[in-house]
Amino acid sequence: MERRPSVRKPWQHQGQTLIQSIERAVALLEIIARHGGAARLGEVAAEAGIGKTTAHNILKTLEALGYVGRRSGDASYHLGGGILNLARIAGDDGNLRRRLRPTLERIAVATGETVYLAVPSGDETYYLDCVESGAVLRTTSQTGMRERLEGSAIGLVFLAFLPGLGRRLLAARAEALGPAIVDEIAAVATRGYALDLEGYMPGLHCIAVPFRERGEVRAALGLSGPAVRLPRARLDEIAWMMMELAIEAA
Repeated sequence: MERRPSVRKPWQHQGQTLIQSIERAVALLEIIARHGGAARLGEVAAEAGIGKTTAHNILKTLEALGYVGRRSGDASYHLGGGILNLARIAGDDGNLRRRLRPTLERIAVATGETVYLAVPSGDETYYLDCVESGAVLRTTSQTGMRERLEGSAIGLVFLAFLPGLGRRLLAARAEALGPAIVDEIAAVATRGYALDLEGYMPGLHCIAVPFRERGEVRAALGLSGPAVRLPRARLDEIAWMMMELAIEAA
């Protein structure tokens, strides 16, 4: 009698059809969350009731997608930027806007330029808030607008500091973007902030810094203004001030 090839079937659970790999991936994320957002491989595997090799393979996939991450000198897996992005979409925008509004105002008063708050939204940047400059020559509010991640200094911050997001975008649009953006992202990751010197618009200079909570990038603070008022040296000074204020606000 001819033997039929075996076919892997999804789990049957409480009358519902579940895909085993997806159920396991969600279970691992929930375990990490119960451990306060970080857990070691052995802990995760033991609580999930699966082998370390299986758990490791699932976590590596989640890491590549940006849903978990590793930190230098730390063996634990941490919830990543992808999870925070989903939480933002679920309705945390208002709280983030209220918390960081005073920081935007401080930066605007100190620099006299237009300042933005933005978050990642899928593969786009979404602008949550803005404090406009009082100068006659200025950039205007972008609150509520969306733009491609690779189109701004703020987008470069997300691509540099949310590695899963950066890898996914580069894999999907590598040919269209070209090799130069890889160097840009690497420069932002090394420097700690992103610069846009008339790349977005002639005569306009922009800068963006990450806002982190528990080590994970939640949002970005951006500033833009005429190039004549914001030479490169001035932008570098402002960047350090913005990063200090972002740390205070966390």
